[in-house]
Amino acid sequence: MFLTRFRMNTARTGARRLLSSPQVLHAAVMASFPGLLPTEAADAAGGPRVLWRLDENARAEVLLYVVSPDRPDLTHLVEQAGWPAVADAQSPGWQTRPYAPFLDRLAQGQRWAFRLTANPVHDIRRKPDEPRKRTAHLTPVHQMGWLLDRQERCGFHVVEKPQSERLLPAGTTHRGHGHHGDRYRLTVGDRRGLAFDKGRGEGKRAGRVSIVTVTFDGHLEVTDPVAFRRTLTRGLGKAKAYGCGLLTLAPLTGTE
Repeated sequence: MFLTRFRMNTARTGARRLLSSPQVLHAAVMASFPGLLPTEAADAAGGPRVLWRLDENARAEVLLYVVSPDRPDLTHLVEQAGWPAVADAQSPGWQTRPYAPFLDRLAQGQRWAFRLTANPVHDIRRKPDEPRKRTAHLTPVHQMGWLLDRQERCGFHVVEKPQSERLLPAGTTHRGHGHHGDRYRLTVGDRRGLAFDKGRGEGKRAGRVSIVTVTFDGHLEVTDPVAFRRTLTRGLGKAKAYGCGLLTLAPLTGTE
């Protein structure tokens, strides 16, 4: 497994084209693997897959992160959306590091800061005789609930704040649901509604894709290292082809 970081040169036309379409960017990411044929883009069930995420920290600081089973070659991305004039063999324009040694060191009880861009959805049925329809969660309370509902089987739990740091009293609810916003070290931000045309396949018409993405930032504790490694290499939630599902970790610094 490998973890890769690439900084987009947002002043370039190629970068703006990639940033305007998750589908175009997904195709560019998948083209980074010479041994992966287009027909093999759907990874084998249960195994590691290619995951990616964009972090737009500032207008001129847009970072692409990729987790992949194989080492990528991002030469085409550097040429389209990087700084090709300063790239060389020692500094090709991106950074790739082996990920497996880090994954092997994960252990129960460790605490980490994390970031996850996800597509929180649920299936609803307005009438008993209607088929279920996948619908996005739109409020931060429900989006947090979506993540908290999945934490146990994903091998971690989101760290709770001490009672002394909570501003809302215990038991506070919001529209009949537990108010998660003040209980956990967890924030929800960068909500985006994405809509674009899905490319045509053989014998298929182009369809319209609409998804809602949010970015979670918080602290977690590892509860099941095996399940957690699977989450880090397989992703969490839907819309992985459109930049969702990649959870990354950083050391906690200072006091929580």
